[in-house]
Amino acid sequence: MRIGKYLLAALAALPLAFAVSTGDAAPLKIRVSYVVPVGNWMSILYEKKDVMKHYGKSYEVQVTRFQGTSLMITALAAGELDVADLAYSSWSTAVQNAGMSDLRIIADEVQDGTEGYATGRYFVLKDGPIHTVQDLKGKVIASVGPGTAVDIAIRAMLKKSGLEEKRDYTMVETGFPSMKAMLLENKVQLVPAVQPFASDPEFVAKSRVLFTGVDALGGPTQFIIFTAKDAWLKKNKAAVVDWMEDCIRAIHWFKDPKNRDEVIDIAARITKQPKKNFGYLFTKADNYRDSNMMPDLKLLQRAVDAQLLVGHLKNKLDVTKYADLSYVKAAGARVNK
Repeated sequence: MRIGKYLLAALAALPLAFAVSTGDAAPLKIRVSYVVPVGNWMSILYEKKDVMKHYGKSYEVQVTRFQGTSLMITALAAGELDVADLAYSSWSTAVQNAGMSDLRIIADEVQDGTEGYATGRYFVLKDGPIHTVQDLKGKVIASVGPGTAVDIAIRAMLKKSGLEEKRDYTMVETGFPSMKAMLLENKVQLVPAVQPFASDPEFVAKSRVLFTGVDALGGPTQFIIFTAKDAWLKKNKAAVVDWMEDCIRAIHWFKDPKNRDEVIDIAARITKQPKKNFGYLFTKADNYRDSNMMPDLKLLQRAVDAQLLVGHLKNKLDVTKYADLSYVKAAGARVNK
């Protein structure tokens, strides 16, 4: 009798035990990064969680802002970041120089100069003495950090004109929000500027373009890519595909012309800038972003090859060996079926 009583109690407890052990697991926390507000997807996509199917169910995100993409490499190596939107230069440096051969290219974020869309621009004072690249000899140039994408473009362009850092010019490091002040106060003589900072009315009035990213790198490039460690991707495959599916759904919403007024409202709110500053957003005056997050590996190879030219890589790097596009393809197939 007593044994039967205990057996019945144990059987009654089994459903509860099964629910605890195999029930809904806590959503995977995906730690993601960005540099430029609005310019990087991770800074803006989660303003539209209502178009996402899986957020809060299979995954959640923790978003961290970095000053430059090279700083994300340290965070990835330390296990403090899961998905980094790296510039091509930071990714290749991490793989070849930092030994992170497990870092996979998984998606597109930004392409430079593709299909008639905007290319990166490098500015001097409108009324200043710099009229050619050769005029930068002996001058001070601003970059967001050694080895970043804009840094490589600057070095490549100046190298074409026979100019080398330290010997012919000085490079200083600062963030994109500080570029306008650095140039207008004549603390530096050349700055890179990206949106939305490049559309600042005062900056537009007092600066002019000396050269572009297409000029520097010889054509369009895959400028920024989403990357993650291979082991983390494989361990969390289902949640990663869910995350990317939601990203693609949100990207479709942000790029849909019928949502433009709300998109500009969001951009103005998160940057604390006037709405009029965002007329370029998601038009051909902006950088190209693939709607299904599919990177162009040929354009990425062109950009990485430029690093070899300026001495930031020791050997040629075949980007196709480090790409795993299975996650973004699976996510895109769900959205576009």
